[in-house]
Amino acid sequence: MIAAPSPERRSAKLLAVDTHGRMRHLARTALGSLFRPGDLVIANDAATLPASLTGVHWPSGVAIEIRLAGWTAMGDPTRFTAIALGAGDHRTPTEDRLPPPLLAPGDRLTLGPLAGVVDDALDPPCLFRLRLLGSRAAILAGIARHGRPIQYAHVPEPVALWDVWTAIAAHPIAFEAPSAGFALDWHTQAAWHNRGVGFATLTLAAGISATGNAALDKRLPFDEPYRIPRPTAMAITRVKAEGRRVIAIGTSVVRALEAAANADGSVCPGDGIARGRIAQTTLLCVADAILTGIHHPGESHYELLRAFAPASLLEQISAVCEAHGYRSHEFGDSVLIDAGDTWQQGGRGTGGVGRAPDVKKG
Repeated sequence: MIAAPSPERRSAKLLAVDTHGRMRHLARTALGSLFRPGDLVIANDAATLPASLTGVHWPSGVAIEIRLAGWTAMGDPTRFTAIALGAGDHRTPTEDRLPPPLLAPGDRLTLGPLAGVVDDALDPPCLFRLRLLGSRAAILAGIARHGRPIQYAHVPEPVALWDVWTAIAAHPIAFEAPSAGFALDWHTQAAWHNRGVGFATLTLAAGISATGNAALDKRLPFDEPYRIPRPTAMAITRVKAEGRRVIAIGTSVVRALEAAANADGSVCPGDGIARGRIAQTTLLCVADAILTGIHHPGESHYELLRAFAPASLLEQISAVCEAHGYRSHEFGDSVLIDAGDTWQQGGRGTGGVGRAPDVKKG
C-alpha cells in the first residue's frame, strides 16, 4: 500500500523490532515512550529544495525536465549533478519517461526564469553536470519560484513544497525529503525531553532516489555532503561513554554518522562527504537503531538496513508489513529496528543468527 501526503501524519503506524527480532505493532505516536533515558535521537534537519525544473533544451528546441540530483560543491547554487528526462511529468513512471535530447558540453537550457549550461555530459547520457547562470540570489529565487519537488508516479497528485518539509526542516540543501523525519513532531520531542532522551540534529544533503536508468540506480546514492555540529558530536561522545544508544532517524543520518565515525563510536564534527553504499558488510560504529520507512529489496535504502539486521529478519519485516497493510514510500508508515548486539557474531549486519520473531499488538 502506498501513502500520499496527509495533514494528519500522527495517524501513521509503527512496527517496532527489538534486539531479539520481536515485533510490536504500534501507533507512530508511541515513539515518545520507546527510548530509555540517556539515549540520543539524531535527525536530519535538511529542508528540501524544489529540485525539478522544466524548460527547453535550446540546441534541439525539445522540452526537458531537469532534476537536480547532487551538489558539485556544498552550498554553491550554481553547479549541480543533474538528471535529464524527456517530455512528460511525474505521473509517468520514471523508467518509462521519454529519453531526453542528447546533451553535449556547452548546450544551453532555459528553465523558467533560469538559464543553464551543460558543463559535462556523463555516462549514461541522462546524467550531466549543470551550471546555472547568474548571481546566487537570482538562482535561488529562480529555483524557489519555478521549481517543484521531485515526485514519482506512486503519488499521482502534485505535492507542494511544504509536503516535503519535515517539522525540523532548516537548511534548504536536500534534493529529496529526508522522509523518516516525517515521523517527528513537537509532541514526540516534548515526550523525549520529559523522559530524559536526548535529541540532536545534523544536516545531510539527501540526493535523488531514482533516475529511471536501472544501471545508474545501482550507483545510488551519489556522494552527499553533510555537516555535523559540534554539540551533536559532543552528545554522541557522551552517550557512547555512558553505554547508551544512538537512534538514527532515517538512512541519511546513518550515512552521515558512519562517514564521520571514529573506531570508538565518536564522530568528527564539521563538514564531510558521505560516499558509497552502506550495506550488509558494513560494520556500524555509531548508530544502534534506525527509524525508517517501508523499503523494498533492491533499493539503496533497503540495502542499508542489511547493516542493522540479517536478511532473514528483513524478509520477515517485509512480510509482516505487507500482511498488515503498512504504507510504503516517503509518506508512509515507519519501522524501528534496534540492532543492539543481537547480530554481533561476525559484526552487525553480517548475517548473525536470530530466531523467528514474535508479533504482538502494542
